Amino acid sequence: MRRSKFASNTVAFLLLITASSLSAQQKPQWMPGQVGLNAGILPSSGFTYANFTINYDADAFNGPKGNAIPVSGTYNVWAVENIFYYVFDGKVFGGNYGMMVMFPTPATGSLVADIANPNFPNLSATGGGGGLADLWIQPFSLGWHLKRADLQVMDAFMVPTGRYSPGASNNVGSGYIGNHLQTGTTVYITKNKGTSANLFTDWEVHGQRQGTNNTYKTPGQAFTDEWGIGQILPLKKDMTKLLQVGVVGYDQWQVTANGGQIPIGSTGLTLPASVLPYYSVHAIGGQLTYILPAKNFSLFFKGYHEYSASSHTLGTTFCFGGTWTLLIPKPPAPKS
Repeated sequence: MRRSKFASNTVAFLLLITASSLSAQQKPQWMPGQVGLNAGILPSSGFTYANFTINYDADAFNGPKGNAIPVSGTYNVWAVENIFYYVFDGKVFGGNYGMMVMFPTPATGSLVADIANPNFPNLSATGGGGGLADLWIQPFSLGWHLKRADLQVMDAFMVPTGRYSPGASNNVGSGYIGNHLQTGTTVYITKNKGTSANLFTDWEVHGQRQGTNNTYKTPGQAFTDEWGIGQILPLKKDMTKLLQVGVVGYDQWQVTANGGQIPIGSTGLTLPASVLPYYSVHAIGGQLTYILPAKNFSLFFKGYHEYSASSHTLGTTFCFGGTWTLLIPKPPAPKS
């Protein structure tokens, strides 16, 4: 009986320490808000360059039950993504095959946030430093252009090339490899393809990451969806200039428990990482896209407001940039 009571008190003591001194990851590798409208459209055959600048800013934090927790500071991250696509001419399983790499990605902060004290978070301490973020390699993209829909399936790896040191406050990289299985769907509601419904999904599975005090943790798997309803408006009667407007949003969840061990402050003790709560976040916003169809060129701006979260920061996301496809080889001129 004494042993049972002692064990219970020990567990209670450890959990009390855990609540105030454990570092908990609150964001996965995929930064939501990058896709929005036109989620199912794989670029045309040839080279495509895309530049996405994304900013996430938060000054609030919600606990495991979705309740607001007092915080200090703000969490602010900027990332400039340079994306290079090549889509091959010809068909594979009836679709077009492409490859993509995203690098370099200058960033002012770590996209993967660690909260040192979940009871009173210092958000400024989670932002990290400046430098180059991790390398994104997407060796597989397969897209289909159907009569009333565009679909694509992708698989990518995030390679931990960004600066990471366990417990450091100036990390830029995530410190672990991740595999991202993605899908994109654009369904054209109207016959002229002016109105569309869009859905993007990302399922990420993570490798092991080194922690402090000789510990290792495997972050739990995460699932993200990004959705949007868009409408194209002609700016010129000949349809050479278009404006697309729409409502967009995203949802992100941790879907499996963390693996490995986590240190309990500086006590030298550890606990299973599975004790950490799951995170989630939900946002809604709008998107504007300026399109020049004949030049395969577009510019976009998106803004999101996070309206609900648990074990996660609560803030806003802005993303803007453009894409340009260079048709190589050029298609033959139409016959007169």
